[in-house]
Amino acid sequence: VSGDYSSACCSLKLTDVLSQSNDSSVYHAACNGELYSRPFIESFEETPMLLAVLTYMSYGILTIFGYLRDFMREWKIEKCHIAREREEQKDFVPLYQDFENFYTRNIYMRIRDSWNRPICSAPGATFDLVECSSNDYNWTFEYTGRVVKDVINLGSYNYLGFAENTGACATAAGEVTVKFGVGVASTRQEMGNLDRHEELEKLAASFLGVESAMVFGMGFATNSMNIPALVGKGCLILSDELNHASLVLGARLSGSTIRVFKHNNMQSLEKLLRDAIVHGQPRTHRPWKKILILVEGIFSMEGSIIRLPEVIALKKKYKAYLYLDEAHSIGALGLNGRGVVEYFGLDPKDVDVMMGTFTKSFSAAGGYIGGRKDLIDYMRTHSHSAIYATTMSLPVVEQIITSMKCIMGKDGTTIGLSRIQRLAENTVYFRRRLQEMGFIIYGNNDSPVVPMMLYMPAKLGAFGREMLKRNIGVVVVGFPATPIIESRARFCISAAHTKEMLDRALDVISEVGDLLQLKYSQHKVLPSLDRPFDETTYEENEE
Repeated sequence: VSGDYSSACCSLKLTDVLSQSNDSSVYHAACNGELYSRPFIESFEETPMLLAVLTYMSYGILTIFGYLRDFMREWKIEKCHIAREREEQKDFVPLYQDFENFYTRNIYMRIRDSWNRPICSAPGATFDLVECSSNDYNWTFEYTGRVVKDVINLGSYNYLGFAENTGACATAAGEVTVKFGVGVASTRQEMGNLDRHEELEKLAASFLGVESAMVFGMGFATNSMNIPALVGKGCLILSDELNHASLVLGARLSGSTIRVFKHNNMQSLEKLLRDAIVHGQPRTHRPWKKILILVEGIFSMEGSIIRLPEVIALKKKYKAYLYLDEAHSIGALGLNGRGVVEYFGLDPKDVDVMMGTFTKSFSAAGGYIGGRKDLIDYMRTHSHSAIYATTMSLPVVEQIITSMKCIMGKDGTTIGLSRIQRLAENTVYFRRRLQEMGFIIYGNNDSPVVPMMLYMPAKLGAFGREMLKRNIGVVVVGFPATPIIESRARFCISAAHTKEMLDRALDVISEVGDLLQLKYSQHKVLPSLDRPFDETTYEENEE
């Protein structure tokens, strides 16, 4: 498996999966002469049995102590910090559900200091962190007055490094702020439609390769408020089980019937499509008005890339519609940063609704929807985000326009292309080094989202604290955002990271990994002499 993936993949067909198992580790590769133009390599090593048992035991012990502490709080033995109903309202319908908040107050509070850390600089390759401390076991925090300088940032979605307070983007946004101000104070349909919004939409459509595009002020609302405008009662939504909360909320608000298929599993998706065609709607068995497939380009918790060629093939076969969320993939994948569609060499016209956000690779805010002109014209009059939401702020618009022109090369430079290339190299290098160290990492080899498995809840908090002690800022994620035995650290790689930064971060990760015994992988990867990212590669790129 650690050999030449390309040669192993070139003869595979659509239904062929090259998988090799070593103990509990599983590696998948797929490359199809008709559908795939490049090797498709993802790794998801199974949780070792001992780790799974110990993790369940950890949560069991924490639950027992949680009930004990709740008992002590009820009898005023321990001070109660949680929100409670007032005595005079005890006969009212409760606002606070004690049992539902059990996890928050008894487990999350133990490691709450690993989140919500305020920073006081631009979230670039490094940032400055405001130090906080707690005297009541993380219920409240106080500023110590100390600022931790130059923390290496492995947590922000700053894929192309545009989150900076100097350079062309910052200068352009500053000039627009002086000229137009910050707020627009109206909706697009009233007095909030400016020429810069029109320019951004034309530029976005050109960048995506679609007929028309529409922008919105909030990325989350781009999904949650627009899906209900596309489908409704009598429609069927087929959603990947690991889709983002905004997609899930939008599907629920639409009133459509929702069925979930296994993550990136084309057999599961095809079975649901076939059943939907054969059986139709429940009870009446009438045909569904629409069947809409909801998927993401890069899944933000798994680091996996959607098998888009196969999804499109199924969509065409069963006459369904495809809604593609490229929040994490736009700008981060493809030779020219045009996302997962370009990454696989596909035609944008094969995707009915192309959605993405400007919050990651463009380091701004808001989102977009692209597609056929008649679709966008329909959205302008039926989208809740378009009709009721305030227009995108002009400095944000300018940040997006400037960064997008840079990526497209319309600024007269090759800075955008060099950043895309650097991100790809950084991603391959970082993932490869973690595998060589013996960590279990998830996702696709080309995904800049790199989940590293921690498993136990105590190690979740300990890893974040120990990394920060060594001036590395990381994001740790646990239940309920992940399955209960799959807590993890999630690294986000950026084009702004230098080799020295990555090497420093990797050395610290290895050190903390040894300290906390996190090198769980049973599939050892030998150091590669011909890996695509070494000293020589960096010297050539810099020249």
